[in-house]
Amino acid sequence: MGKETVDSSITLCRSCDLVIRKRALPTGVRAVCPRCHTSLYDTPYCSINGMLALCLTAIFFFAPANLFPVLELEFLGSMRTTTVIEGALSVYHQGYWLVGIAVLTSAVIAPGLLLLSILMQILIVKYGLSSPSLRTAFKHALKIQGVLTQLTMLEIFVISFLVAAFNLADFATVSFGFGTFCFTMLFVMTLFLMREYDLEHMWSYLDE
Repeated sequence: MGKETVDSSITLCRSCDLVIRKRALPTGVRAVCPRCHTSLYDTPYCSINGMLALCLTAIFFFAPANLFPVLELEFLGSMRTTTVIEGALSVYHQGYWLVGIAVLTSAVIAPGLLLLSILMQILIVKYGLSSPSLRTAFKHALKIQGVLTQLTMLEIFVISFLVAAFNLADFATVSFGFGTFCFTMLFVMTLFLMREYDLEHMWSYLDE
C-alpha cells in the first residue's frame, strides 16, 4: 500500500468540527469559523525577515549587556561596579548557590540560548527546510522553545535595577552603566521578538 498523503490545507474547527480549507491571509489577519466564529489560525504580524531583524538586534545587545557594568555605586569615595554575571557569581560564592544559578540561568544562559534557537529556526525556514537534517534540528528547537521561554526572565532584572537604585539612593550615589542601557535594549528587543514569534505558526512550516 502506498503512503497516504495528508492535505495540510484542510483544517477542522475545534468547536463545531466544520471542515475548512485554509487560505493565505494578509499579515496580522485571523481566520474564524464561518459557522461558530471560533478562531482557527492566523499569520504573525511580523514577517520572517522582521523577526530576523529583531533577533539579530537582540543578539547585538546580548554581549555588552552581560559584560559591561549595569550599576555603578559610589560610597564614601569608593567606586564599585558590577555586571549581571559578576552579581550572579557573587551571590553564588556567598553561599546562596541556588539563587546564583537561578540568576545566571534566567538572565544569561536561557536568553542566549533562546535567541540562538530562534535565529536558527528563522534561518532554517528561509534557507534549509529541504534538508532532512535541518528539518530534524528545526523540530528539536521547536520542542525546547517553551522551556527556554519560561526560563528567560529579563524583565525581572530590569525592574531590580530600578529598585536597587531607589533603595540605595539615600546611602550612596548610584548611576547606571552602559551595560544597563544594553540590558534594557536586550529586554525590549526580546519582548518585541517574542510578541511576534508564534510557535504554532513555526510548526506549520514543516507541513508546507
